[in-house]
Amino acid sequence: QVQLVESGGGLVQPGGSLELSCAASGRISRIDSMGWYRQAPGKQRELVAVSPSGGSTNYASSVKGRFTISRDDAKSTVALQMNSLQPEDTAIYYCNLKGYYMGTGVDSWGQGTQGTVSS
Repeated sequence: QVQLVESGGGLVQPGGSLELSCAASGRISRIDSMGWYRQAPGKQRELVAVSPSGGSTNYASSVKGRFTISRDDAKSTVALQMNSLQPEDTAIYYCNLKGYYMGTGVDSWGQGTQGTVSS
């Protein structure tokens, strides 16, 4: 089983920053991508940023230039640095990993971490 554990959410004022972290555990034989999604109240879950193996990172247009995703495959971790946060960034943020675990394809999600932007 692949487990993802997120940390780093919290409350921040508009214009502030938060850094989210996600660590994957389990005997992952191959990581195809790691990324972050978010779900705001009353809205569907949406892509925030994804880092595919051997490919270019992809950001939602709403966060481009403000958020930065980074991966450390040696540690099976992914981070999301969020700057210039606005109230519309308030959401539950979920870490996602796609890859292979003991020969079986996996599409794993973390439990989510709340990020709130409010004055």
